[in-house]
Amino acid sequence: MKTRYTYGGDEHIYVEMDDEMSLDAFFKSLSMSNAVRDAKIKGVTEICPANASFQVRFDPDVISPDEMMKKVKELEHRAEDAEKRLKTRIIEIPVYYQDPWTHETLMRFRERHQDPSGTDLDYAARINGFDSVEAFIEAHHSQPWFVSMVGFVAGLPFLYQLVEREKQLQVPKYLRPRTDTPKLTVGYGGCFSCIYSVRGAGGYQMFGVTPMPIFDPEQKQSYLSDFMVFFKPGDIVKWKPIDRAEYDRILAEVEADTYVPRIAEVDFDLDAFNADMPGTNAKLMEALNVA
Repeated sequence: MKTRYTYGGDEHIYVEMDDEMSLDAFFKSLSMSNAVRDAKIKGVTEICPANASFQVRFDPDVISPDEMMKKVKELEHRAEDAEKRLKTRIIEIPVYYQDPWTHETLMRFRERHQDPSGTDLDYAARINGFDSVEAFIEAHHSQPWFVSMVGFVAGLPFLYQLVEREKQLQVPKYLRPRTDTPKLTVGYGGCFSCIYSVRGAGGYQMFGVTPMPIFDPEQKQSYLSDFMVFFKPGDIVKWKPIDRAEYDRILAEVEADTYVPRIAEVDFDLDAFNADMPGTNAKLMEALNVA
């Protein structure tokens, strides 16, 4: 895993840990971006972390691009030596799979899809070797997911499945993006799941919808009173399949501001996870079950 450094115009330096997404690359990116932040380099105006990379914005009138590049490179050893541990939280996210709203939307855009004859879940199940949509849905929600970044649009989390690489679900994006995606759609593209925080265009396959708001600029929800964006990098998510009745019940609680997400504080150790993925996941889900 060799780090790649490039300039982004006169004001940015882009640092990529690896060509492929992995938790090792994420942790190195997180550690190194934190090291840049902690170094308080004069002239740095913004640090933007991503899945396996980060970008630094700086004022070239304060520090030259070459000097900035030198200082960032000098911090790489800190990332390599940093402990791969996080104090974080595991969150239960209810999902109404095969809901009528994403179904209506995906049927309007079949000409932009790889397989116009079926649904997004039909296609995802088939290309991943599952005998049924139900078996694919089970694979999607049975294990935890790791939030590797938040962005694209405000509040949208990118989630990476905590399983062995050979068990990773892989689904390409639409051939051409849709011009519409329902708010709070649970989507999938490449190796990432996501939740569309707002209604808008999109290209990820649509699997379902959650009734739980994750972005609230007006901060009407009590659990979003501290910050309008719910997710942060390092969060762990466990999907919970629900039916229409439970969806309506949760939505009523959201509208009454009585809904409380199920959350447990946990420690995540990457080395322990790599050594025993099933055991680590079982402990994470056990912590959530007793929350």
